[in-house]
Amino acid sequence: MTDTNSNRPSHRLFNVTGDGDNTRWTDIGVAWPTKDGKGFSLALNAIPMNGRIVMRINEDKPAKKGS
Repeated sequence: MTDTNSNRPSHRLFNVTGDGDNTRWTDIGVAWPTKDGKGFSLALNAIPMNGRIVMRINEDKPAKKGS
């Protein structure tokens, strides 16, 4: 990768618990693709004991209206 965001993680990791209106997403880490493109390196801030881990593309959050 040669762009200016090469150190920026490509994905965020979340611990997801509950369902429907009771779903809770907790940010627990980040991921970068490996050099060979066949896997990911993970940096976890927490290891969940329940729920599931979801990996999502790391996208900029849209600006809030009125900001």
